[in-house]
Amino acid sequence: MRKADLVNQISEKTGIPKVDVLVTLETMFKEVKESLSAGQNIYIRGFGSFITKKRAAKIGRNIKRNTAVHIPEHYIPAFKPAKEFVQEVKEKKKS
Repeated sequence: MRKADLVNQISEKTGIPKVDVLVTLETMFKEVKESLSAGQNIYIRGFGSFITKKRAAKIGRNIKRNTAVHIPEHYIPAFKPAKEFVQEVKEKKKS
């Protein structure tokens, strides 16, 4: 499913115009990005958590040049689904 498909489905189910749904989704995505960039995690009960994970510094290899490359520690965004969400997906897949 693409973002346009999601906007269409939400609009059909709620009766809210597609433009308003799109603006709301874009605003949500923007806020998630800004919060994670600022080091704040987002917890949505029953859905999951948008978190930042710390990756440790390590030595990588450039295979073509056969040289070692230092990769500094950094943070990456991640999503951790809630237990209820995981359970619901498992049950839907069985049927």
